[in-house]
Amino acid sequence: MNIAVIGCTHAGTAAITGMAKQYPDAQITVFERNDNISFLSCGIALHVGGVVKDSKGLFYSSPEQMEELGVTMKVRHDVLDVDTDAKTLRAKNLLTGEEFVHSFDKLIVTTGSWPIIPQLEGIDLENVVLCKNYNHAQAIIQKARLARRIAVIGAGYIGIELVEAFEMLGKNVTLIDNMDRVLYKYLDREFTDVAERAFEDQGVKLALGETVTSFQGSAKGEVRAVVTNTGVHEADMVVLCMGFKPNTELLKGQVDMLPNGAIIVDEYMRTSKPDVFAAGDSCAVKYNPTGQHAYIPLATNAVRMGTLVARNLVEPTVKYLGTQGTSGIKIYDYNIASTGMTETAAIAAGLNVKNVTIIDNDKPEFMPTYEKVTLKVVYGADSGKILGAQLLSKIDLTQSINTLSVCIQNGMTMDELSFVDFFFQPHYNKPWNLLNQAGLQAV
Repeated sequence: MNIAVIGCTHAGTAAITGMAKQYPDAQITVFERNDNISFLSCGIALHVGGVVKDSKGLFYSSPEQMEELGVTMKVRHDVLDVDTDAKTLRAKNLLTGEEFVHSFDKLIVTTGSWPIIPQLEGIDLENVVLCKNYNHAQAIIQKARLARRIAVIGAGYIGIELVEAFEMLGKNVTLIDNMDRVLYKYLDREFTDVAERAFEDQGVKLALGETVTSFQGSAKGEVRAVVTNTGVHEADMVVLCMGFKPNTELLKGQVDMLPNGAIIVDEYMRTSKPDVFAAGDSCAVKYNPTGQHAYIPLATNAVRMGTLVARNLVEPTVKYLGTQGTSGIKIYDYNIASTGMTETAAIAAGLNVKNVTIIDNDKPEFMPTYEKVTLKVVYGADSGKILGAQLLSKIDLTQSINTLSVCIQNGMTMDELSFVDFFFQPHYNKPWNLLNQAGLQAV
């Protein structure tokens, strides 16, 4: 069996590792543009802020490790086109310029995503940088050393984490986003208000509800300001964190996709074309709160999907359980996590929902210390089915969101949540667990 893999970050690494072990007689050839694999881009802000000193720690595999498994690694190779009917691909060696055709029996597409880059005046100015891969991380660190005023465009997770890292390095930071609040996709307003106050308390300038229209530069071609529809923000470095798009041009017109280009796969990671599998940020995933396909580029989804490719390559064996888009972030002293739909998203989707918000201390008040925690659970008004949850506290209770993720995945209702068996111990919680309280209050 001749297996070709295009792309080797999270989904690709997981798929290749599994296939090498399960099919030792297979010929696995991997095509990767970069000279490295498995870079944890979620650690870029930690590296920028100096929490992670050695960037090598952000890799969990290498081409050499793959080759030890018997895999042929074609690093610094770009796949130019794919013919899924003829089962061939054409690749180019980026070091020598040589082009060649490679045949396959099975194709694994784990090409990932790429940052959204707006076509604006000044976008090519020096010190306007992206934040995605290892090379980007090194460029950000190098340029940030000399920068005094840094603008971050995009108030999602990556942008938020970079803003905190830059502020802690003593930079003057401006956060720009066209939405009227930060982390709009992940949290409702009562949570984002807290996050915004935390940034403002540290001197971060929030330019929310503003759309970037251009970039101004110096005579030397270096960025000097970000222009929006309402004003001008001085900056000698700009980081673009405006989201990601699936990197799927190679299969356009050959397999079924969402309108944004995300490849649609079934529960066994199969595309609409026989013997072509896909996983990770190049794909749409089944979003359990709605039951529909959605584009949710997360490393956790990618690793699971890549592992399932290996399990299902020869015959369908293990089904994908879908995702809730569960995620977490730490903003200064606050531990924040969410899963499933926010109330804002549910209403925008036309769903009839209710919510319950619990604000309580994490432990009995007779204990020497305790901290306030805020939990919000969104559920169907008629069905009582749990659709999403958000949590914020200075003490780390984020694992509660993982528990609620399981609840959503299993289709549980607020009635059922009320009486789930959770332990009680005064060092950790109250007689009625916070999640039980949410269920009981809803009922």
